[in-house]
Amino acid sequence: MTAHVDELIPYGGVRADEAWAEEVRRLADERDAVLLAHNYQLPEIQEIADHTGDSLALSRIAAASDASTIVFCGVHFMAETAKILAPDKTVLIPDARAGCSLADSITGEQLREWKAQHPGAVVVSYVNTTAEVKAETDICCTSSNAVDVVASIPSDTEVLFCPDQFLGAHVRRETGRQNLHVWAGECHVHAGINGPELAERAQADPEADLFIHPECGCATSALYLAGEGTVAPGRVKILSTGDMLKAAKQTKAGSVLVATETGMLHQLRKAAPEIDFRAVNDRATCRYMKLITPAALLRALREGVDEVHVDPETARLARASVQRMIEIGKPGGGE
Repeated sequence: MTAHVDELIPYGGVRADEAWAEEVRRLADERDAVLLAHNYQLPEIQEIADHTGDSLALSRIAAASDASTIVFCGVHFMAETAKILAPDKTVLIPDARAGCSLADSITGEQLREWKAQHPGAVVVSYVNTTAEVKAETDICCTSSNAVDVVASIPSDTEVLFCPDQFLGAHVRRETGRQNLHVWAGECHVHAGINGPELAERAQADPEADLFIHPECGCATSALYLAGEGTVAPGRVKILSTGDMLKAAKQTKAGSVLVATETGMLHQLRKAAPEIDFRAVNDRATCRYMKLITPAALLRALREGVDEVHVDPETARLARASVQRMIEIGKPGGGE
């Protein structure tokens, strides 16, 4: 299990200045490394990376890269996914303590027990899971393609969806599927973005678009606000992080309220600097993500730590569940 985030002290003592950036680039070249940064990372980490995006998109970049080393600036399950898709490469995460409350909300053993209670059911797991859980999964999904993945399964077949209860509720709402069983897991950051504060922000800026991540506890509230006319229905958009970036370039709104981890604002503001992007909850910050500091990145490149390993058989089974998702089409983004 991941250590409680309040117990973790990030590596510090290093400023993200020009000298730091030069040293990071020099060491990356020396180590034949490609630097990947998740959208929720610190802005200075996003800026130094070769590629910034969501976890699955970055893992696929890792697999296709000519680099022999992948430095994944994100949380642990993301680096594991990169190792699953690129088993012959060295994968480093700048701080192995960077866990994930959502990935930790179901274990391989718990999933095996759940499967035993529903023989014949198809298991659909969000990519925000450990390699062990992916290995017990029939088909993986992302937040942008979860509806398509579930819709591809025969309607008379039971589906076990894990681990995110809010994404599961979104899929059930969109598909109308009654034989979809949803695991009661959550991301502590997204679950903390609640309906009342969304309603308050939306009422204060009724012309704003709402970009809502389906992992958020407020996704249902957003649809309710649209239904009762507090917000124009066309302004409520339930989006993955990758789709938020696409929508940012297309929206005609002058302001957008964003319900996801606050690190996403950096990429949104870069994509559409003329728009006023504001967090629904300014405190929605994942401290696991923020363990990847400038000092941690420098340490990883200098010392070759922390390397991520996945048992080969676990990786083989997990890779198959990701591949089945890709074969369905619309592989989408990671979160």
